[in-house]
Amino acid sequence: MNELWQHAFFRHAVMACILGGGGLSLIGVFVTLMDIPFLGISMSHSAFLGAVIGLLCGFDPLLGAMLACAVSGVLVGPLSDRAGSSSNSILAVIFSATMGLAFLLLTRIPGPKSEALNLIWGSILTISSREIVVLAVIFAVAVLLLLVFFKEISAVLFNREVAAAVGIPEKLFYYGVILLAGLLISASLDIVGGLLIFSLLVNPPGAAYQLTYRLKTMFLLSAVFGMASCFAGLYVSYRFDVPTGAVIVLCSSAIYALAFAFSPKRRARRSDLATT
Repeated sequence: MNELWQHAFFRHAVMACILGGGGLSLIGVFVTLMDIPFLGISMSHSAFLGAVIGLLCGFDPLLGAMLACAVSGVLVGPLSDRAGSSSNSILAVIFSATMGLAFLLLTRIPGPKSEALNLIWGSILTISSREIVVLAVIFAVAVLLLLVFFKEISAVLFNREVAAAVGIPEKLFYYGVILLAGLLISASLDIVGGLLIFSLLVNPPGAAYQLTYRLKTMFLLSAVFGMASCFAGLYVSYRFDVPTGAVIVLCSSAIYALAFAFSPKRRARRSDLATT
């Protein structure tokens, strides 16, 4: 595998594993603790729709994906608050609408549709240096905001109403997390594709949640699990010539299964039930 380091495409894939796997897993902690798992599904399909529009209209698919995710991100929070319903309900509506529209427009793309299909299943080995730069910038912003506003973010994750009561602009943080998630998803679309990318938002933080009670540790473990899933998927796909995106998803699922099996929280709940 050492000879692959000589090729730019492999170095780009490794950077995508670090930046995409780590970034999506970090933002996935918010998705897990805020109980909005539909965010990943909705945003990934919004990104896919934007990319398809870009291909159809002749402009950069990455730009289209980011614009579509930004619009979805701006709409999700305010709509769910004003409608008095859960964010998951709004996200489910957006998911179904964007999915239907994306596949409708997909049929209108003239000629071969290989580039559009790559956006569905992912193609981590074809990520360009420009996409790596965009992903690196968004990842750096996410980490910086997490470090600078960790106390405020912790309060919002604990309880939005309590955070607002003590003077924290909880809506700004809540909507900001959704918008940042959309940007990370759109920039990471090539890693595992629009249909599977939500797994990196859910599985690594879910595994981290099973293993720790500390928020800082959960962020760290989630990022490590996300990167490990991507690296393992890249290695297995190289050795056995299988689709990288699918293997990444399976690896992240396996990490979650192991974390659940050895979870101290699960053992504690079983002990509590046994004593009652």
